[in-house]
Amino acid sequence: MGVDIRHNKDRKEPKGQDIYLRLLVKLYRFLARRTNSTFNQVVLKRLFMSQNTTAVVVGTVTDDVRILEVPKLKAPGTPHSHTKPYVCSKGRKFKRVRGRRASRGYKN
Repeated sequence: MGVDIRHNKDRKEPKGQDIYLRLLVKLYRFLARRTNSTFNQVVLKRLFMSQNTTAVVVGTVTDDVRILEVPKLKAPGTPHSHTKPYVCSKGRKFKRVRGRRASRGYKN
């Protein structure tokens, strides 16, 4: 018995009508398609996220009335920063991979 993937929960384009966001999506869609880099694919996926969960800022923020307000973000990896990196899942169930636990697909 397999685990079904919910395809109605993965976005293919951003919901917002921000023109700068649309341009970034167009750029990173091209980069993700033409290069073999997973970084570009991750950036593209995070540009699709809703406004309060967008975890990436690309380029400089200009003074334009059409652009969204971006809150001040701390970044992991900067000197003297104790910010933790972006991790989707934490906890005992997530540390166990498939085959090690019954609720994670199967258990032998």
